[in-house]
Amino acid sequence: MTALLASVRSSEEALDAAQAGAELIDLKEPRAGALGSVSVHEITRIVATLRSTYPVKPISATIGDVATDAIDEISARVIEISNTGVDYVKVGVTPGASARRCLIELAGLPAAVVPVFLCDAGIDVELTRFAAELGFPGIVFDTAVKNDGRTIFDCVDKNRLADCLRAAGEHGSMTGLAGSLGWEQLVDIRELAPDIAGFRTALCEGGRGGRLDPAKVSQWADALHRSALADAH
Repeated sequence: MTALLASVRSSEEALDAAQAGAELIDLKEPRAGALGSVSVHEITRIVATLRSTYPVKPISATIGDVATDAIDEISARVIEISNTGVDYVKVGVTPGASARRCLIELAGLPAAVVPVFLCDAGIDVELTRFAAELGFPGIVFDTAVKNDGRTIFDCVDKNRLADCLRAAGEHGSMTGLAGSLGWEQLVDIRELAPDIAGFRTALCEGGRGGRLDPAKVSQWADALHRSALADAH
């Protein structure tokens, strides 16, 4: 089954998303970029609030939009966010000259890091395999630009995405797919069957920067779960 990850910016949105059926709660500030970070103080507060009602629901948080070659800054942010009590820390990684060095550094940190490959200019299957062999608990494929009308399927060929998801999954990493996904991409999501599909804009009233709508969360959870039920029969 593909689980629904809902990106939220507040305790209220987190509780609404969890109650509406999101399996994973992802903390980010959409107005601050693709992986904009919620403040450390607010992350700590949201984690405490959510865990008081949903003690075992997985929570992730982003470190903010940091250049892949700013490895010292990335490492410091990862530790800071990890210390808030989240289950996973998400870090954007842009394929290129610094990607492998960054991944090696991330794999050595005392935190459960999930690399998020920003695939606007494509993605390398070998880089995915390299990351998976480092033992990350999960690998996500996403886009950095959210306002140009493109989805991840406009940036990466579906067959290439399938190869990358397979390469990650073969080494035991959870696989995640995001990148301005909407209803037009549901068939492709079902076909690729990642472990996790991540959403923000599709769950909100008024676009990515708007308020999360629990009804939209419920609709997406139902759609993803119906696919699993159909496969079972």
